[in-house]
Amino acid sequence: MSAGITKRSVMIAGHRTSVSLEDPFWAALREIAAAQGQSVQALVGSIDAGRGAQNLSSAIRVFVLDAVRGGAIPET
Repeated sequence: MSAGITKRSVMIAGHRTSVSLEDPFWAALREIAAAQGQSVQALVGSIDAGRGAQNLSSAIRVFVLDAVRGGAIPET
């Protein structure tokens, strides 16, 4: 399976930063944000606030994986 990587800019705490993720992770992040009634940018901000020293892209991937495992979005 091949998934393209897409780089997107997001605003976190008033600073613009770029995040590179595989397309399925961006899609899952949009689903999770919609289910929680918030924007992707707000969700990424909350992930960023809790990530500690972990790379932001890695923290997002782990967050999405945990959400799938926890049933927040259906596995495909």
